[in-house]
Amino acid sequence: MNETELLEAARDVQSDAHVPYSEYRVGAALETADGEVFVGCNLENANYSNSLHAEEVAVAEAVKNGHRDFARLAVSSGRRDGVTPCGMCRQTLAEFCDDDLLVICDEGEDEDPMEYTLGGLLPNTITEEMLE
Repeated sequence: MNETELLEAARDVQSDAHVPYSEYRVGAALETADGEVFVGCNLENANYSNSLHAEEVAVAEAVKNGHRDFARLAVSSGRRDGVTPCGMCRQTLAEFCDDDLLVICDEGEDEDPMEYTLGGLLPNTITEEMLE
């Protein structure tokens, strides 16, 4: 899957988002090292702290299906505003992904997407080794 198709998968899943409070739809498409793609959308809850973010949903779906090695993540909001994963999602990604995970953020149809690495977005992350 090329970068454009990965972003399109993130855009497409936004229609499944449950966002009655913020009306801010987010979709994520997580590509495994072997090329399989898992998508997620945000799911809001009246108790905001119980809401699920698109990136977390995509990671959970991939892990549930036995994947632990990831290559790229595309993130898109309905506003096409270049949204990046939040700090909580970055930490979740860091649990399963290396610092070099490519994170592609949607700037809109007429703009090139922004590209980051997970390590660039979350330097000095909390790791399993730190807890030992």
